[in-house]
Amino acid sequence: MMTDGTQISGKAGKNRNTKTLAVLAVLIAGMGGLTYASVPLYQLFCQVTGYGGTTQVAAQVSETVIDRVVKVQFDGTVNPALDWSFKPAQRSIRLNVGENGLAFFRARNNSDETIVGTASFNVTPDKVGLYFNKVECFCFTEQVLKPGQEVDMPVSFFIDPEIADDPNLDDVTTITLSYTFFRAEDQSAGEIVAQANTGEPAGDVAGGVITVDRATN
Repeated sequence: MMTDGTQISGKAGKNRNTKTLAVLAVLIAGMGGLTYASVPLYQLFCQVTGYGGTTQVAAQVSETVIDRVVKVQFDGTVNPALDWSFKPAQRSIRLNVGENGLAFFRARNNSDETIVGTASFNVTPDKVGLYFNKVECFCFTEQVLKPGQEVDMPVSFFIDPEIADDPNLDDVTTITLSYTFFRAEDQSAGEIVAQANTGEPAGDVAGGVITVDRATN
């Protein structure tokens, strides 16, 4: 149900700012004494601040929609080391801020081997990252495609209504969500699928695409 943008509570935005400041304080303290933890600390910093267009992960769908429309464009590329085709199934969609959106990306394994792929992602303009929430995404897990296999991969998302409280985002009318697929360093899941196809013992493997859990951003 659409609600007027003025009905958004400032309490949520205040809580967001408090949380961000608290995490940043921990990061500053941690970076000073824990050099070995710099990579995960940097990832946490990007997630909390949206730095570099890093998107957020939402535990549930949005329940508040406001009267502000944005256009979300989609882009997909593949690293040269991965012999896949990958592109968005739709070029763009228009939706209200807070409205739950669903988009698909089409991937195809052009090689003669089973391959595990992993996707990196970001949104532009970068400053939108803090408000772009993904509920479900193929990028949360590694993807395994058999030779010649083609699949549609979904991503469900919404733009946090709190964006209306940030004057720095008043000029944003178009957002681009981009993905790049890479060949995963660990190809063991692909080997399991390949062995299963030849009838060799390889444990329990479901047909079609299988996924391998990995850390999310």
